[in-house]
Amino acid sequence: MRIDHLAIRVDDLEAATEFYSSVLGFEVAREGKNRDHYSRHLSDGRIDISLMTYDAGANSKEARASGPGPCIHHIGISVDDLDAWVTRVRDMGCEILSEPGVIPVKFRAPGGAVAEFAPNGHYLPVAD
Repeated sequence: MRIDHLAIRVDDLEAATEFYSSVLGFEVAREGKNRDHYSRHLSDGRIDISLMTYDAGANSKEARASGPGPCIHHIGISVDDLDAWVTRVRDMGCEILSEPGVIPVKFRAPGGAVAEFAPNGHYLPVAD
């Protein structure tokens, strides 16, 4: 088993798409309206990330499942040069959430989700 899909509720679909595309190299795979939300799926060839925005006033059980705002707790991203990546997202205006010196480094990505960078090898390897 491995994580193949991660849904992220965002408050700014375009800013979130730009971040995941330009910083992390994901490409838009498909998008469209589903029930009471719009989903834009991005992929890096191994994992699917769905950026979701709900219609104003959406009140379905699915819309309320994780709360009203941007959410998942965080996603973890392994990087080869932690300082360079932290500098890159800081330069994009991302808020660094971790205290100085704490690894992994959590930050708030455009769109509102919390992510973290960790050095390669910090997470368990993904099984193919």
